[in-house]
Amino acid sequence: MATVPEFEFRTSSACQYNNNDPRCVEVATNIPGKVAVRSTVTGQTVEFTAEEWTDFLSGARLGEFDVAA
Repeated sequence: MATVPEFEFRTSSACQYNNNDPRCVEVATNIPGKVAVRSTVTGQTVEFTAEEWTDFLSGARLGEFDVAA
């Protein structure tokens, strides 16, 4: 039986993690074709295909998700 690889999360470079405010986002891209995003607060993980993640990043760069938009 093949071993299923585990996600290897890394914290966003924009995160200013501290014990008083532990809200950060961690991302794992070590499994081909998949991207996982995890909350440091809840530990919940959301998985995306590589294409979905690329589309999301493109939209974020264009400001599609800005709160003021």
